[in-house]
Amino acid sequence: MPHITVTRAAFAASLASAIGAFAFMRGARASENFAVSHTDDQWRHLLGPARYQILRENGTEPPGSSLLLNEHRAGLYYCAGCELAAFSSKTKYDAGEGWPSFYNVLPDAIRTRADYELIEPRTEAHCRRCGSHLGHIFDDGPPPTGKRYCIDGLALKFVPGKTA
Repeated sequence: MPHITVTRAAFAASLASAIGAFAFMRGARASENFAVSHTDDQWRHLLGPARYQILRENGTEPPGSSLLLNEHRAGLYYCAGCELAAFSSKTKYDAGEGWPSFYNVLPDAIRTRADYELIEPRTEAHCRRCGSHLGHIFDDGPPPTGKRYCIDGLALKFVPGKTA
């Protein structure tokens, strides 16, 4: 196995690049205007620590931890940040990944942006009304869209019986 030597300068450049990408992602939401907005302290108070970490800091809950994984009733899933209807139970399916998954989103509910927090770029889904991070979109979903909206359960509030 070849020995790889990394100079301090190369390491520093790599670290700066990663920090810059992360700062760009956090700044992307800050530079947008949303119909629902609060200060960080207000968001912390409204959401609580777990939801704040996901919705406002682009966190992810542990796979398999969401109570919404086993939710099979008809209803709507709302953004936990501003209660905008985002997904219908009609498009929910079990992707086997550990997070609630949908193959479609309700009209005008989300916006997307490139996410460079991991090595591979991903597409982040965020609420169009408050900018809250909901999860990510992948191109390995079922027909008819071929999309998998992989959404953190804590990013959503489920209301049974409502339909879109």
